[in-house]
Amino acid sequence: MNEFIASGTLGQEPAIVKSSGALDGQAAVSQVWHSGVLAGLAWILFGLLTGVMPNHIVGFNDWLYTKELGIAGVLIGTGLLLVSPSWVQQSGGPRLQALRSAGPWLFATPIILGLWEYLTAKTGILPVPFFAPPQSLIDVYIDDWQRLGSSVVNTLKLLAMGVAYGAVVGFLVGVSVGWSKNIGYWVHPVLRVLGPLPATALLPLTFYFFPSSYSAAIFLVALATGFPVAVLTWSGIASVSKSYYDVARTLGASEWFLVFRVAIPAALPQVFVGLFMGLSASFSVLVTAEMMGVKSGLGWYLTWAQGWASYTNMYAALIVMALLFSGLISLLFLVRDYVLSWQKGTVKW
Repeated sequence: MNEFIASGTLGQEPAIVKSSGALDGQAAVSQVWHSGVLAGLAWILFGLLTGVMPNHIVGFNDWLYTKELGIAGVLIGTGLLLVSPSWVQQSGGPRLQALRSAGPWLFATPIILGLWEYLTAKTGILPVPFFAPPQSLIDVYIDDWQRLGSSVVNTLKLLAMGVAYGAVVGFLVGVSVGWSKNIGYWVHPVLRVLGPLPATALLPLTFYFFPSSYSAAIFLVALATGFPVAVLTWSGIASVSKSYYDVARTLGASEWFLVFRVAIPAALPQVFVGLFMGLSASFSVLVTAEMMGVKSGLGWYLTWAQGWASYTNMYAALIVMALLFSGLISLLFLVRDYVLSWQKGTVKW
Protein backbone atom coordinates (compact mmCIF):
# COMPACT_ATOMS: atom_id res chain seq x y z
CA MET A 1 0.00 0.00 0.00
CA ASN A 2 1.51 3.30 -1.18
CA GLU A 3 1.20 5.34 1.99
CA PHE A 4 3.28 6.12 5.06
CA ILE A 5 2.64 7.55 8.50
CA ALA A 6 4.16 10.98 9.09
CA SER A 7 5.08 11.63 12.67
CA GLY A 8 3.49 14.75 14.07
CA THR A 9 4.57 17.17 16.73
CA LEU A 10 3.61 16.93 20.37
CA GLY A 11 -0.16 16.80 20.83
CA GLN A 12 -0.88 16.04 17.18
CA GLU A 13 -2.08 12.77 15.71
CA PRO A 14 -0.05 11.09 12.99
CA ALA A 15 -1.08 12.06 9.46
CA ILE A 16 -1.58 9.53 6.69
CA VAL A 17 -0.03 10.82 3.49
CA LYS A 18 -0.64 9.15 0.13
CA SER A 19 2.04 8.90 -2.47
CA SER A 20 2.27 11.54 -5.19
CA GLY A 21 1.67 8.94 -7.87
CA ALA A 22 -1.85 8.23 -6.64
CA LEU A 23 -2.62 11.97 -6.43
CA ASP A 24 -1.40 12.56 -9.95
CA GLY A 25 -3.54 9.70 -11.20
CA GLN A 26 -6.65 11.06 -9.50
CA ALA A 27 -5.97 14.55 -10.88
CA ALA A 28 -5.58 13.14 -14.37
CA VAL A 29 -8.86 11.27 -14.11
CA SER A 30 -10.65 14.36 -12.83
CA GLN A 31 -9.43 16.34 -15.84
CA VAL A 32 -11.36 14.22 -18.33
CA TRP A 33 -14.03 16.36 -20.00
CA HIS A 34 -17.08 14.11 -19.79
CA SER A 35 -19.44 16.70 -21.28
CA GLY A 36 -17.10 17.02 -24.23
CA VAL A 37 -17.19 13.28 -24.83
CA LEU A 38 -20.99 13.24 -24.79
CA ALA A 39 -21.15 16.32 -27.01
CA GLY A 40 -18.70 14.77 -29.48
CA LEU A 41 -20.74 11.59 -29.73
CA ALA A 42 -23.94 13.62 -30.19
CA TRP A 43 -22.40 15.64 -33.03
CA ILE A 44 -21.16 12.47 -34.75
CA LEU A 45 -24.62 10.91 -34.50
CA PHE A 46 -26.16 14.07 -35.93
CA GLY A 47 -23.67 13.97 -38.81
CA LEU A 48 -24.45 10.34 -39.55
CA LEU A 49 -28.20 10.99 -39.38
CA THR A 50 -27.88 13.88 -41.81
CA GLY A 51 -25.43 12.38 -44.26
CA VAL A 52 -26.37 8.68 -44.28
CA MET A 53 -30.14 8.54 -43.79
CA PRO A 54 -31.93 9.28 -47.09
CA ASN A 55 -34.02 12.42 -47.40
CA HIS A 56 -37.78 12.38 -47.70
CA ILE A 57 -37.93 13.91 -51.18
CA VAL A 58 -41.02 15.95 -52.02
CA GLY A 59 -41.68 16.16 -55.77
CA PHE A 60 -38.47 16.69 -57.69
CA ASN A 61 -36.70 18.73 -55.00
CA ASP A 62 -33.93 17.48 -52.79
CA TRP A 63 -32.17 19.44 -50.07
CA LEU A 64 -28.79 20.81 -51.06
CA TYR A 65 -25.76 20.69 -48.76
CA THR A 66 -27.06 17.60 -46.95
CA LYS A 67 -23.79 15.68 -47.23
CA GLU A 68 -21.76 18.78 -46.37
CA LEU A 69 -23.75 19.31 -43.17
CA GLY A 70 -23.30 15.65 -42.25
CA ILE A 71 -19.54 15.87 -42.77
CA ALA A 72 -19.42 19.05 -40.69
CA GLY A 73 -21.26 17.33 -37.83
CA VAL A 74 -18.81 14.40 -37.85
CA LEU A 75 -15.81 16.76 -37.92
CA ILE A 76 -17.13 18.82 -35.00
CA GLY A 77 -17.79 15.68 -33.00
CA THR A 78 -14.34 14.31 -33.76
CA GLY A 79 -12.76 17.59 -32.70
CA LEU A 80 -14.60 17.54 -29.39
CA LEU A 81 -13.50 13.97 -28.74
CA LEU A 82 -9.90 14.92 -29.47
CA VAL A 83 -9.85 17.71 -26.89
CA SER A 84 -11.61 15.66 -24.20
CA PRO A 85 -8.76 13.44 -22.91
CA SER A 86 -7.01 14.40 -19.68
CA TRP A 87 -3.61 15.19 -21.20
CA VAL A 88 -5.19 17.61 -23.69
CA GLN A 89 -7.11 19.33 -20.93
CA GLN A 90 -3.97 19.67 -18.83
CA SER A 91 -1.91 21.07 -21.72
CA GLY A 92 -4.70 23.39 -22.82
CA GLY A 93 -5.03 24.99 -19.42
CA PRO A 94 -7.24 28.10 -19.12
CA ARG A 95 -7.75 28.24 -22.88
CA LEU A 96 -10.20 25.34 -22.69
CA GLN A 97 -12.18 26.67 -19.72
CA ALA A 98 -14.59 28.63 -21.91
CA LEU A 99 -15.17 25.55 -24.05
CA ARG A 100 -15.71 23.41 -20.96
CA SER A 101 -18.33 25.79 -19.61
CA ALA A 102 -20.24 25.48 -22.90
CA GLY A 103 -20.34 21.69 -22.65
CA PRO A 104 -24.10 21.33 -21.96
CA TRP A 105 -24.94 23.57 -24.90
CA LEU A 106 -22.51 21.73 -27.14
CA PHE A 107 -24.41 18.55 -26.25
CA ALA A 108 -27.91 20.04 -26.59
CA THR A 109 -27.28 21.72 -29.96
CA PRO A 110 -26.81 18.54 -32.04
CA ILE A 111 -29.80 16.96 -30.29
CA ILE A 112 -32.00 19.88 -31.37
CA LEU A 113 -30.54 19.92 -34.87
CA GLY A 114 -30.98 16.18 -35.20
CA LEU A 115 -34.62 16.36 -34.16
CA TRP A 116 -35.14 19.24 -36.59
CA GLU A 117 -33.45 17.28 -39.38
CA TYR A 118 -35.47 14.14 -38.68
CA LEU A 119 -38.85 15.87 -38.62
CA THR A 120 -38.23 17.82 -41.84
CA ALA A 121 -35.76 16.38 -44.34
CA LYS A 122 -35.81 12.73 -43.26
CA THR A 123 -39.50 12.05 -42.58
CA GLY A 124 -41.45 15.06 -43.79
CA ILE A 125 -43.58 15.12 -40.65
CA LEU A 126 -43.32 18.92 -40.69
CA PRO A 127 -44.63 19.84 -44.14
CA VAL A 128 -42.94 21.84 -46.86
CA PRO A 129 -42.78 24.81 -47.54
CA PHE A 130 -43.71 25.93 -44.05
CA PHE A 131 -40.78 24.06 -42.50
CA ALA A 132 -37.32 23.39 -43.87
CA PRO A 133 -34.28 21.44 -42.60
CA PRO A 134 -31.07 23.06 -41.32
CA GLN A 135 -29.17 22.58 -44.59
CA SER A 136 -31.70 24.77 -46.40
CA LEU A 137 -30.49 27.72 -44.34
CA ILE A 138 -26.97 27.09 -45.63
CA ASP A 139 -28.37 27.31 -49.15
CA VAL A 140 -29.91 30.72 -48.38
CA TYR A 141 -26.75 32.11 -46.77
CA ILE A 142 -24.64 31.01 -49.75
CA ASP A 143 -26.95 31.91 -52.63
CA ASP A 144 -28.68 35.02 -51.24
CA TRP A 145 -25.93 36.53 -49.10
CA GLN A 146 -25.80 39.79 -51.06
CA ARG A 147 -29.46 40.69 -50.54
CA LEU A 148 -29.39 39.48 -46.94
CA GLY A 149 -26.12 41.27 -46.23
CA SER A 150 -27.35 44.57 -47.65
CA SER A 151 -30.50 44.22 -45.54
CA VAL A 152 -28.37 43.80 -42.41
CA VAL A 153 -26.30 46.90 -43.27
CA ASN A 154 -29.39 49.02 -43.92
CA THR A 155 -31.03 47.82 -40.71
CA LEU A 156 -27.92 48.74 -38.72
CA LYS A 157 -27.85 52.21 -40.29
CA LEU A 158 -31.49 52.88 -39.48
CA LEU A 159 -31.18 51.45 -35.99
CA ALA A 160 -28.01 53.44 -35.24
CA MET A 161 -29.56 56.75 -36.27
CA GLY A 162 -32.82 56.13 -34.45
CA VAL A 163 -31.21 54.90 -31.23
CA ALA A 164 -28.64 57.72 -31.27
CA TYR A 165 -31.27 60.44 -31.66
CA GLY A 166 -33.56 58.85 -29.10
CA ALA A 167 -30.79 58.27 -26.54
CA VAL A 168 -29.43 61.82 -26.78
CA VAL A 169 -32.84 63.51 -26.60
CA GLY A 170 -34.07 61.15 -23.87
CA PHE A 171 -30.93 61.73 -21.82
CA LEU A 172 -31.20 65.52 -22.09
CA VAL A 173 -34.90 65.44 -21.22
CA GLY A 174 -34.29 63.14 -18.26
CA VAL A 175 -31.51 65.33 -16.86
CA SER A 176 -33.62 68.47 -17.31
CA VAL A 177 -36.70 66.98 -15.63
CA GLY A 178 -34.71 65.45 -12.80
CA TRP A 179 -32.74 68.62 -12.07
CA SER A 180 -35.18 71.47 -12.68
CA LYS A 181 -38.57 71.56 -10.99
CA ASN A 182 -39.82 74.17 -13.44
CA ILE A 183 -39.01 72.01 -16.47
CA GLY A 184 -40.39 68.96 -14.73
CA TYR A 185 -43.67 70.76 -14.10
CA TRP A 186 -44.32 70.98 -17.86
CA VAL A 187 -42.52 67.91 -19.23
CA HIS A 188 -43.47 65.37 -16.57
CA PRO A 189 -47.20 65.25 -17.49
CA VAL A 190 -46.29 64.88 -21.17
CA LEU A 191 -44.08 61.89 -20.39
CA ARG A 192 -46.79 60.30 -18.31
CA VAL A 193 -49.46 60.70 -21.01
CA LEU A 194 -47.56 60.12 -24.26
CA GLY A 195 -44.73 57.90 -23.03
CA PRO A 196 -46.70 54.67 -22.47
CA LEU A 197 -48.23 54.84 -25.97
CA PRO A 198 -46.71 52.22 -28.31
CA ALA A 199 -44.56 53.88 -30.94
CA THR A 200 -46.13 51.73 -33.64
CA ALA A 201 -49.52 53.31 -32.88
CA LEU A 202 -48.19 56.51 -34.42
CA LEU A 203 -47.37 54.90 -37.76
CA PRO A 204 -50.20 56.63 -39.72
CA LEU A 205 -49.27 60.05 -38.36
CA THR A 206 -45.56 59.64 -39.00
CA PHE A 207 -46.11 58.61 -42.61
CA TYR A 208 -48.19 61.77 -43.08
CA PHE A 209 -45.86 64.28 -41.39
CA PHE A 210 -42.50 62.91 -42.54
CA PRO A 211 -41.33 63.21 -46.14
CA SER A 212 -40.30 59.56 -46.50
CA SER A 213 -40.93 56.23 -44.86
CA TYR A 214 -37.24 56.03 -43.96
CA SER A 215 -37.31 59.24 -41.90
CA ALA A 216 -40.58 58.11 -40.32
CA ALA A 217 -38.95 54.83 -39.28
CA ILE A 218 -36.02 56.73 -37.73
CA PHE A 219 -38.46 58.85 -35.74
CA LEU A 220 -40.34 55.80 -34.46
CA VAL A 221 -37.13 54.06 -33.38
CA ALA A 222 -35.97 57.26 -31.66
CA LEU A 223 -39.31 57.58 -29.90
CA ALA A 224 -39.21 53.98 -28.66
CA THR A 225 -35.67 54.51 -27.37
CA GLY A 226 -36.09 57.98 -25.92
CA PHE A 227 -38.96 57.35 -23.50
CA PRO A 228 -37.30 54.72 -21.25
CA VAL A 229 -33.99 56.62 -21.36
CA ALA A 230 -35.74 59.84 -20.29
CA VAL A 231 -37.71 58.19 -17.48
CA LEU A 232 -34.76 56.23 -16.05
CA THR A 233 -32.40 59.21 -16.34
CA TRP A 234 -34.93 61.43 -14.58
CA SER A 235 -35.33 58.80 -11.85
CA GLY A 236 -31.56 58.48 -11.45
CA ILE A 237 -31.00 62.25 -11.19
CA ALA A 238 -33.86 62.66 -8.72
CA SER A 239 -32.60 59.82 -6.48
CA VAL A 240 -29.06 61.18 -5.98
CA SER A 241 -28.35 61.70 -2.30
CA LYS A 242 -28.57 65.35 -1.21
CA SER A 243 -25.44 64.92 0.90
CA TYR A 244 -23.38 64.69 -2.30
CA TYR A 245 -24.59 68.13 -3.34
CA ASP A 246 -23.98 69.55 0.13
CA VAL A 247 -20.39 68.34 0.19
CA ALA A 248 -19.75 69.68 -3.33
CA ARG A 249 -21.27 73.08 -2.49
CA THR A 250 -19.16 73.26 0.67
CA LEU A 251 -16.07 72.85 -1.53
CA GLY A 252 -17.25 75.66 -3.79
CA ALA A 253 -18.81 73.69 -6.66
CA SER A 254 -20.85 75.59 -9.24
CA GLU A 255 -24.27 74.61 -10.54
CA TRP A 256 -22.80 73.15 -13.72
CA PHE A 257 -20.31 71.13 -11.68
CA LEU A 258 -23.14 69.67 -9.61
CA VAL A 259 -24.93 68.56 -12.78
CA PHE A 260 -22.03 67.16 -14.80
CA ARG A 261 -19.72 65.89 -12.05
CA VAL A 262 -22.15 64.81 -9.32
CA ALA A 263 -25.68 64.17 -10.62
CA ILE A 264 -24.95 62.57 -13.99
CA PRO A 265 -22.17 60.16 -12.82
CA ALA A 266 -24.35 59.03 -9.90
CA ALA A 267 -27.29 58.41 -12.27
CA LEU A 268 -25.31 56.52 -14.94
CA PRO A 269 -26.32 53.01 -13.76
CA GLN A 270 -29.99 53.86 -14.25
CA VAL A 271 -29.21 55.60 -17.53
CA PHE A 272 -27.80 52.34 -18.85
CA VAL A 273 -30.90 50.50 -17.66
CA GLY A 274 -32.93 52.92 -19.75
CA LEU A 275 -30.63 52.31 -22.72
CA PHE A 276 -31.14 48.55 -22.40
CA MET A 277 -34.91 48.97 -22.29
CA GLY A 278 -34.90 51.47 -25.15
CA LEU A 279 -32.70 49.31 -27.35
CA SER A 280 -34.94 46.29 -26.76
CA ALA A 281 -38.07 48.30 -27.57
CA SER A 282 -36.48 49.73 -30.71
CA PHE A 283 -36.00 46.26 -32.21
CA SER A 284 -39.71 45.53 -32.53
CA VAL A 285 -40.46 49.05 -33.74
CA LEU A 286 -37.65 48.81 -36.29
CA VAL A 287 -38.93 45.59 -37.83
CA THR A 288 -42.51 46.88 -37.93
CA ALA A 289 -41.46 50.15 -39.54
CA GLU A 290 -39.39 48.36 -42.16
CA MET A 291 -42.32 46.11 -42.98
CA MET A 292 -44.63 49.08 -43.45
CA GLY A 293 -42.74 50.97 -46.11
CA VAL A 294 -38.95 50.97 -45.89
CA LYS A 295 -37.45 49.59 -49.09
CA SER A 296 -34.54 47.78 -47.43
CA GLY A 297 -33.62 46.10 -44.17
CA LEU A 298 -34.35 42.85 -42.38
CA GLY A 299 -38.01 43.77 -41.85
CA TRP A 300 -38.36 44.38 -45.58
CA TYR A 301 -36.57 41.09 -46.25
CA LEU A 302 -39.07 39.23 -44.07
CA THR A 303 -41.97 40.80 -45.95
CA TRP A 304 -40.38 39.97 -49.29
CA ALA A 305 -39.74 36.35 -48.29
CA GLN A 306 -43.29 35.94 -46.98
CA GLY A 307 -44.72 37.41 -50.18
CA TRP A 308 -42.92 34.79 -52.24
CA ALA A 309 -43.77 32.00 -49.74
CA SER A 310 -40.03 31.50 -49.25
CA TYR A 311 -40.17 30.44 -45.64
CA THR A 312 -36.59 29.22 -45.70
CA ASN A 313 -35.39 32.76 -46.42
CA MET A 314 -37.64 34.02 -43.65
CA TYR A 315 -36.14 31.60 -41.12
CA ALA A 316 -32.64 32.54 -42.23
CA ALA A 317 -33.43 36.23 -41.73
CA LEU A 318 -34.92 35.55 -38.30
CA ILE A 319 -31.75 33.77 -37.18
CA VAL A 320 -29.59 36.64 -38.45
CA MET A 321 -31.87 39.11 -36.70
CA ALA A 322 -31.68 37.22 -33.40
CA LEU A 323 -27.87 37.04 -33.53
CA LEU A 324 -27.59 40.68 -34.53
CA PHE A 325 -29.82 42.02 -31.77
CA SER A 326 -28.23 39.73 -29.19
CA GLY A 327 -24.80 40.96 -30.24
CA LEU A 328 -25.88 44.60 -29.86
CA ILE A 329 -27.16 43.93 -26.35
CA SER A 330 -23.86 42.22 -25.46
CA LEU A 331 -21.94 45.19 -26.92
CA LEU A 332 -23.95 47.58 -24.75
CA PHE A 333 -23.05 45.46 -21.71
CA LEU A 334 -19.36 45.85 -22.57
CA VAL A 335 -19.77 49.62 -22.95
CA ARG A 336 -21.54 49.81 -19.61
CA ASP A 337 -18.81 47.81 -17.85
CA TYR A 338 -16.14 50.08 -19.36
CA VAL A 339 -17.91 53.36 -18.55
CA LEU A 340 -18.81 52.28 -15.01
CA SER A 341 -15.47 50.63 -14.26
CA TRP A 342 -14.72 53.45 -11.79
CA GLN A 343 -17.54 52.15 -9.58
CA LYS A 344 -15.92 48.76 -9.01
CA GLY A 345 -14.85 48.34 -5.41
CA THR A 346 -16.92 51.27 -4.12
CA VAL A 347 -19.62 48.99 -2.68
CA LYS A 348 -18.69 46.65 0.16
CA TRP A 349 -20.75 43.48 0.45
